[in-house]
Amino acid sequence: MNADRARVRRLLAQLRDLRSAAAAQPDALVLLDGDGRVRWCNPAAQRLLQLAWPRDRGVALSERYADHAIGAWLRGGGADADDVPAPADAAVRLHVALIPYGQRRRLLLARDISRMSRLEQVRRDFVANVSHELRTPLTVIHGYLELLDPADVPALAPVLAEMRAQSQRMRQIVEDLLTLSRLEMRQNLPEERVEMAPMLETLRKEAEALSHGRHSVVMEDTAGADLLGSPTELRSAFGNLVSNAVRYTPDGGAITIRWRRTTTGAEYSVTDTGYGIAAEHISRLTERFYRVSSSRSRGTGGTGLGLSIVKHVLNLHDAKLRIESELGKGSTFTCVFDATRLVTTNGKE
Repeated sequence: MNADRARVRRLLAQLRDLRSAAAAQPDALVLLDGDGRVRWCNPAAQRLLQLAWPRDRGVALSERYADHAIGAWLRGGGADADDVPAPADAAVRLHVALIPYGQRRRLLLARDISRMSRLEQVRRDFVANVSHELRTPLTVIHGYLELLDPADVPALAPVLAEMRAQSQRMRQIVEDLLTLSRLEMRQNLPEERVEMAPMLETLRKEAEALSHGRHSVVMEDTAGADLLGSPTELRSAFGNLVSNAVRYTPDGGAITIRWRRTTTGAEYSVTDTGYGIAAEHISRLTERFYRVSSSRSRGTGGTGLGLSIVKHVLNLHDAKLRIESELGKGSTFTCVFDATRLVTTNGKE
């Protein structure tokens, strides 16, 4: 009997410790039952989510936040973490996540990321402003370099050629940074019909022009569908993948551009027989300026921003980028679109 009492006391002490630790957390913790109703919440939930214990015991969060972004996120299943404004103050940004536990129960976590969001906005503004200010002087420098004729000073011809190449590369980096800044500031894009057949033909011709006959370029269009979105942004993303394939595929290699249907929508992919990418690099390829090999990137003229642009364009189209690669055998970059983005053509369903 004494042993049982001691065990109960230990369990109660552990429970009090757990409660105290949860109460001390700066993040909101909300335990939900299988129907999405509040079973318990810590004090931080009052500050961040306007939930108080025990007042809100049994409250259905999808109903409490029916007209708020959190409610829409919960009704969508909350499978992926998201950033939303706080219910009490839209200036406060929350990172929310749902973690399953036990039998059909879930833990709602909400973290105040306002400071991080402000710092991120400062970074975006800084990059946009600096890039904009650099554009004019770089244009002037490049213009003067174009006026210089290497034939007038043959001894400086290699130097002028290198200066022109580096000037052009700097201009391209600035343009890519401005493109990224513009994409980051946008919440949505126009819902226009993007005719894929002519775009794919243009991409094929561009690949052949960039290749100068050094690669075989194949186009496979079996989707029978167009896309809803921004023609300009999609054209930029698809073109980036094609130009990368040409840059990183040795002479004699093959590049295949595909547009095909899947069970859940459609995929645009570019496959090459190039150098390939080691597995440890794949998850970081869409980071700004990330280099698998800096020497190889400099040699091919890449800015290190192309895949970041692709990722942002796809995010704005509710699409994802899938990367598959094997060293020495090549890579496939795939843009995955949901069926809601498709417009059927040629009578196909």
